[in-house]
Amino acid sequence: MNLKQLSHMLSLSQTTVSRALNGYPEVNEETRRRVMDAAKRHGYRPNPSARRLATGKSGMIGYVLPTGNAVDIDPHFVEFLSGLGDYARSHELDLVLSPADADDQETTYRRIVANRQVDAVYISSPRPADRRLALVNTLGIPFIVHGRSEGFDFDYPYLDIDNEGAFHEAARLLVQLGHKRLALINGDDRETFAIHRERGVRRALAASGLTLGERHICSATMTEENGYRAARRLLEDSEAPTAIVCSSLIMALGVVRAVRDLGLTIPGDLSLVAHDDVFPWLRPENFPVPLSTTRSSIRLAGARVAERLAARISGLEEGARGEVWPVDLVIRGSVAGAPG
Repeated sequence: MNLKQLSHMLSLSQTTVSRALNGYPEVNEETRRRVMDAAKRHGYRPNPSARRLATGKSGMIGYVLPTGNAVDIDPHFVEFLSGLGDYARSHELDLVLSPADADDQETTYRRIVANRQVDAVYISSPRPADRRLALVNTLGIPFIVHGRSEGFDFDYPYLDIDNEGAFHEAARLLVQLGHKRLALINGDDRETFAIHRERGVRRALAASGLTLGERHICSATMTEENGYRAARRLLEDSEAPTAIVCSSLIMALGVVRAVRDLGLTIPGDLSLVAHDDVFPWLRPENFPVPLSTTRSSIRLAGARVAERLAARISGLEEGARGEVWPVDLVIRGSVAGAPG
């Protein structure tokens, strides 16, 4: 079925049907839903070249993918991308990955915007005063940041979770259980999410007159091996912590292995709380001792970023609206009172 036939069947003009399919805000919601339902029912697919000529839009979301020997594509990124891709696929959007030198991503952003390859972009893993964000804000293309940056004098659209609040609550729980020596195994502390998580832990400790010593902080890419190495270093110290807050379930796998290798137990010798991004293949309740977690689905975050990008492309969303999701604290068997 082509556009003319679909329009005739619905007794609407081709212009109205085209605008409904492409998300123009002047088409009312009832008409848009009617057109979308009919298109889906009859298998209508717009011609991409015709759509671009008619609307000036490519139907593509862009992501600049840093590459190089020092870059790891980790499961957190893949899970986020799965959520984004699920939404994009079901709404006739495509995702374009543009590889770039990790130290010079700005050149790639300029190129894809100048060539009008994509309708919108998203930025992930932001750092304070992030150069990518500073640039994209001047390029006139719709964008959203997954996470937050700091140090700018302008607002920008973003989606984030309450990392500081989540880790504050996790640390506060452990303090309430009597722990005075807490440690943090964090992600890359050059990135804002990790900075916010450390702030949360420090704030909870400070409220009880405690501090987070430098010997009780580890920061690394969130892998199982890095979790193991960090836990070994912490637990073999003369002032070993009695509780650890960990930035990822994947790192927590390494912590559990280190605890076992050292002949210790959870929660007898060590209480453990980790952040759960809700991987379908790694569930905290399936750990040898069910793991207490701060919980927020990174896949749902990917879908929400795609939804907001689609709205910004169509003009349904404007401005620099930030969105911060609360995080659940789920208490399981991996926490207990501080050992005597």
